[in-house]
Amino acid sequence: MGIIEWLFNAQLHIGDQAIMWRELIGNLFGLASALGGMRRKVWAWPVGIAGNLLLFTVFMGSLFNDTNHVNLLGQAGRQVMFIIVSIYGWYQWKTRTDQTSQEAVVPKWAGTWQRVGLVAAMFGGTLALTPLFRALGSYEPVWADAWIFMGSLLATWGMAKGWTEFWLIWVAVDIVGVPLLFSAGYYATGLMYVFYGVFTLSGFFVWWRVQRKEKAEGTVLAH
Repeated sequence: MGIIEWLFNAQLHIGDQAIMWRELIGNLFGLASALGGMRRKVWAWPVGIAGNLLLFTVFMGSLFNDTNHVNLLGQAGRQVMFIIVSIYGWYQWKTRTDQTSQEAVVPKWAGTWQRVGLVAAMFGGTLALTPLFRALGSYEPVWADAWIFMGSLLATWGMAKGWTEFWLIWVAVDIVGVPLLFSAGYYATGLMYVFYGVFTLSGFFVWWRVQRKEKAEGTVLAH
């Protein structure tokens, strides 16, 4: 067995459970990306992409001869989606960065119609994708996999746009994602989602405080 194959198949054994190191490391990259996003750093995007590549190989285990886990098509598909949207977000944040600030974006609220669009896309997309994922053989309950996919897409899009509400979309994803991942045997990702739930709430309040500070400073300057 070559070193690359050994690293690819390496597992961490906890009791009678085996966790792929790829799953653990991919989630740690995701956590680092979320931390960078909370601090509004451009490096959050490429770090997240690296984690997405690793997690794609985990959730599409059948393509990589992993017979110990079921395929989660929504989870695998969202890694591809993450990469595409993250390239867009990386470009958006990179081009917004100026010489006077270390932060790549100033948080703001989405508009009323943008919020309506987010809610409609969340529920409409979940309804549309559920029969597709079921036909492709995704793990039940398939609606939960579709919900996670749509929420991840919208949250990543919202982060790229600088909308503070994107943190709350992640909370909605985590609430559904934790029980789904545990039931499917993805314990490392399930535990990470528990942590993400707390982290995303913190991120929401951090961005909210930044908004209030920016608004207060703008009011002072206006006078």
